[in-house]
Amino acid sequence: MMITALFGLFPPVTVAAGPYDGVYKQTANAECALVGADGGSLRIDEGIFYGVEVQCRMTNPVDINDMDATIYTMECSGEGQTWTERAIMMADKAQTGIYMIWDGYAFRYDRCEEGEL
Repeated sequence: MMITALFGLFPPVTVAAGPYDGVYKQTANAECALVGADGGSLRIDEGIFYGVEVQCRMTNPVDINDMDATIYTMECSGEGQTWTERAIMMADKAQTGIYMIWDGYAFRYDRCEEGEL
């Protein structure tokens, strides 16, 4: 009974949408409705990156000065393993997509449109 009373004191916590939230094509001909599958799409939703057989919690965001970019600590799990890496997310100003930069790798993803999902 005391625990129920305590929960009433705190409002529910909601997670705000992040600046990179969306569904992105892995390739130009990707199937946007297939999130996390080969030939499909990737999704970023409320601080979690969903890739092909991998999921990463995007933590410790650090804005990069004078750029529309953020460095994240990616706490990842997939295929029975867990690991942590750093990654940079940056908006693509020329298009409606993002750049994702991992150590030694850079990817550009186009955003899926509403009609493609």
